[in-house]
Amino acid sequence: MKSMDYIYNRIENKKIDYLDYNFTQTENSALKSFFDLAQEFDNIADFYNLCVAIPKSFFNLEARLYIVEPKLNALSLVAKTENSGFEMYTPPPEDIKPGEEPYHTARNSLILTIRGKEPLIDQLPFEIQDDVLGLLEVYPCKKMNTHNELFFQKYANRIGFNIHNRFLVEKNIEHLRFIRSLVADIEHNIIVPNMVYKLFLRGLRRKIMKNIEMEKVFSEKFPSGQCDEACMKDYLKELSDVNQGLTTELENIEKHYRNMSLFIETLFRKSHFDQGRLTLRTKPCDMLKDVVQPQLERYVEQFKKIGITVNNRLSGIPESEIITVVDIGMIAQVYANLFSNAVKYTQAVTTDTGETVKYITYGHEIIRDYFGSGKDGVKYNVFSTGPHVSPVEQEKLFDEGYRGTNVSSQPGTGHGLSFIKNAIEIHGGVVGYEPTQYGNNFYFILPKS
Repeated sequence: MKSMDYIYNRIENKKIDYLDYNFTQTENSALKSFFDLAQEFDNIADFYNLCVAIPKSFFNLEARLYIVEPKLNALSLVAKTENSGFEMYTPPPEDIKPGEEPYHTARNSLILTIRGKEPLIDQLPFEIQDDVLGLLEVYPCKKMNTHNELFFQKYANRIGFNIHNRFLVEKNIEHLRFIRSLVADIEHNIIVPNMVYKLFLRGLRRKIMKNIEMEKVFSEKFPSGQCDEACMKDYLKELSDVNQGLTTELENIEKHYRNMSLFIETLFRKSHFDQGRLTLRTKPCDMLKDVVQPQLERYVEQFKKIGITVNNRLSGIPESEIITVVDIGMIAQVYANLFSNAVKYTQAVTTDTGETVKYITYGHEIIRDYFGSGKDGVKYNVFSTGPHVSPVEQEKLFDEGYRGTNVSSQPGTGHGLSFIKNAIEIHGGVVGYEPTQYGNNFYFILPKS
């Protein structure tokens, strides 16, 4: 934190600077208008248009604004005053590059480099070179003197400060949006499944209490000779049954623990919070053995309780091994969400032969050249019987927070499918839905390793 003496000193220096600048009334009005309207326009595209509109409105100069595109980390044309000329969202021509000082081109353009706030450069959600956020081009500039160049340099500086602040605000908004999304993932995959521990622990406690009860009976009857050989056999059988039950409960808890540990590690990854988005830790895995089957085991009892059978013979070749490089924890959550939805929405249907069936199926298939020549894709499917999703709703299925009109009686937030979309897209894949005979197929396609 700076002292008040330092701040007063900077104010006095600025007074002197502005006397030296000797800006005209029009130039001062241009800066004030920019400051005022920059606060008014929240949309970034409107702000970009404002940046080029000020030179046109106050000085009758055309202008083009190039800004670093975060996803491409490259300069791109984002606003211009002339309808003709360079195409929008294209890089600047070869003769327009960042420079230490303002400079002129052969086309009578003045080029001004827009820089960010040096102390806060590392907080931007993307990397830039030499603090450069963009370029401002104004033209025609045949009659422009050094005073005019100074004004436009100061104007470009103010554009830079505003853009930098907007990028930081957008980063913070994205960060908060991501955290809200992550909280939903944690609730869906950690907090709710954690309640299952209670069921396992109750079962474990019941069987332990049974052992204690049997221990007490043995201690009373065995010394007194009341327990003959037949009695002993009965008790040993009952003890064997209880121990088998204890083993089963222990296995359930261990499976649940492994799955919870996987999801906790995936969702609470430090890099997620540092970058404000999901980040990957990929490694080769057998999708069926390492991902699909462990998640299916979590839901198979729920399927049985509501009459859903699992038929893995109808979609691809699930028993064949596919080694895929993925983030296992993240793709495991994808399958967990798909199986969870199947529990909620699978319904019985009548086949062409008159048979009533209610089942899910899963599998995969290779799609040749899906991602380009020589770049095959693997399509992973989870199908469930039931009425088709309406064409209107199909387009919104993977939107954040969207829930269909037929799910009002089912618990949920509409987050599961949007998580799937996000998780698959950062793997370089695509998600989709297709109505098929007897039901609905949700799928995702990943590049074949």
